[in-house]
Amino acid sequence: MMLILLLVFAAISARAETVIRVGHFPNVTHAQGLIAHANGWFEKKLGPEVKIQWFVYNAGPSAMEAIFADSIDLTYVGPSPALNAYAKSRGDEVRIIAGAANGGAALVVNPERIKSPADFKGKKVATPQLGNTQDVACRAWLAAQGFKVTQLGGEVLVLPTANPDQLNLFKQHDVDAVWTVEPWVSRLESEAGAKVFLEETNAITTVLASSTKFLRERSELAKQFARAHAELTEWMQKNPEEAQKIVREELSAETTRQIPAELIARSWKRLKFTTDISREPLEKFVADAKAAGFLKGAPDLKRLVEKP
Repeated sequence: MMLILLLVFAAISARAETVIRVGHFPNVTHAQGLIAHANGWFEKKLGPEVKIQWFVYNAGPSAMEAIFADSIDLTYVGPSPALNAYAKSRGDEVRIIAGAANGGAALVVNPERIKSPADFKGKKVATPQLGNTQDVACRAWLAAQGFKVTQLGGEVLVLPTANPDQLNLFKQHDVDAVWTVEPWVSRLESEAGAKVFLEETNAITTVLASSTKFLRERSELAKQFARAHAELTEWMQKNPEEAQKIVREELSAETTRQIPAELIARSWKRLKFTTDISREPLEKFVADAKAAGFLKGAPDLKRLVEKP
């Protein structure tokens, strides 16, 4: 009898549990995701019946594929992959529901090999993943300098490479430059002698994106999640030292490498954490994606930003 009661109780508990599947990357630019992953922020705010399942990705296109596959409900992601996914689905499957971080992205170079834009000709530049925000920005910038760049080569070879591998390739002089985000920008500076050539100080780096299915079918839960995200962002702004400590510990756990506190502090100075998001700044990403060959037309962005 006791066993039956335990089984019934377990079944009722399983039915009562609400699961939200959320993605983020092991980057300082995804600090909200790192902190919430570490300390259960969303579970505390949304209630004991809510469970967050976390999924860690290297870059945005992978996270967007997970949205398409209905493997996750929400993800911290760069604006370009969210925009590309929105365009690919004709505006049906992806929404940006809040901002998360601005800044924290830069193009760093080997100062002995690159001193001016003209020096990029014949060089190799690493980016986190084909079609991610930095990859798109890199290709658009190179095109603006007059270089012919294709996905397979061109006058400058852009190499989509996972962030940890970028550092090793740069140290070994197998790439001449890297366009990436924090903490990798600071690591390339401090560990490999890289020099910042171009810094995106005000550009949108990270947004909180949702599947439209999640927004429609669990609208109240989406609203609560967005509110908790805003509260977390405000807490980070008021408690930067504690926030950095949690980010450092979670990054160390996810990358299986001890991250120095000085590295996080250095990265933090380049970032502005904010939930602000509007359609107008996203127009630049449309232009960049077209210049880089990822978008053929200009998608109508009127449905892209939707606050629950």
